[in-house]
Amino acid sequence: MALQGKRVVLVGGTSGIGLATAQAFLDASAQVVIASRSGEKLAEAQRILSGEVTAATLDFRHEEPLAAFFQRVGPFDHLVVTAGDGVMGSISDVPVEQAKAAFDSKFWGQYLTVRAAVPHLRGGSSITLTTGVYGIRPPRGASTLAAINSAVEGLVRGLAVELAPIRVNAVSPGIVDTPIYGGMPAEQREGMFRNLADQLPVGHVATPHEIAQAYVYLAENAFTTGSVVLIDGGAHLV
Repeated sequence: MALQGKRVVLVGGTSGIGLATAQAFLDASAQVVIASRSGEKLAEAQRILSGEVTAATLDFRHEEPLAAFFQRVGPFDHLVVTAGDGVMGSISDVPVEQAKAAFDSKFWGQYLTVRAAVPHLRGGSSITLTTGVYGIRPPRGASTLAAINSAVEGLVRGLAVELAPIRVNAVSPGIVDTPIYGGMPAEQREGMFRNLADQLPVGHVATPHEIAQAYVYLAENAFTTGSVVLIDGGAHLV
């Protein structure tokens, strides 16, 4: 019951991993605030989630909205960021502006969120960011995303020292069955997941719930900081 009554702010808690993480914190008796750019997605998330949850619209790529958001939130205990857009494609094909936009989202969005949140975090608090397995094992076409994930992991290590005793960690997911693949035809998506599952030691792709458990662990465990928890089904081994 380490999280009972604790306030958790989750930026990106409206679908996929973020939504599952919000529910996991609610199941641990925490009070949860979810934030997202989409008011429609926030309303749908509130409908789905069971527990004490508050929703707020937020563009985490800009300082002023972040400062105003955390001023409204007030003191809280744990920050989790699952939001952030990536980009795939070779360095020759991805326009530089598109690569910069991905950095603005997944790296600078998390950086700015932490910067705005720190003054409002209580004692015994934690920050958990999100990276990805491509930071250590990038396939072809993932150079930009590998660079972004590596930058986030470096940020985590630096902040764990700088912000101590606030604990700072990250979750690094592998392939996860989330709505991000919803635009693919169902048969094509299922075939892709089957092929990927056959390559993994665990024999299946992750569910959002399996990844969400790591965020709860990192909030609860008071002896974990500066760590990147890799949950990739063994993808980095094969």
